[in-house]
Amino acid sequence: QVQLVESGGGLVQAGGSLRLSCAASGLTIRGYNMAWFRQAPGKDREFVAAITWNGGSTYYADSVKGRFTISRDNAKNTVYLQMNSLKPEDTAVYYCAAHFGSSDYGYTSGPLYRYWGQGTQVTVSS
Repeated sequence: QVQLVESGGGLVQAGGSLRLSCAASGLTIRGYNMAWFRQAPGKDREFVAAITWNGGSTYYADSVKGRFTISRDNAKNTVYLQMNSLKPEDTAVYYCAAHFGSSDYGYTSGPLYRYWGQGTQVTVSS
């Protein structure tokens, strides 16, 4: 049974930092493209960041570029999202997702990803 378990969320003041982790079980992330999405109350889920299976390429939403960094540790079967300079508009539930194989359409679309975690809440106070 495949599980992606996010952790590291919490309450932080604007300007602060958090590091989210996504630990996988039931699959080996080596070979999987991994991504983070988020969903704020009353809003659609949106792409945040993605990293290809070998870590060779990363992709970011414009809203987080320069502040967030996605990384992976295949040996630990874990993906990370380092979030710096947090803003109140970053408040959302953050989800980890996994996709196996290549994509001709990029890695920013939610439906591309087969496996999803349950999410971790990030709240940024002003």
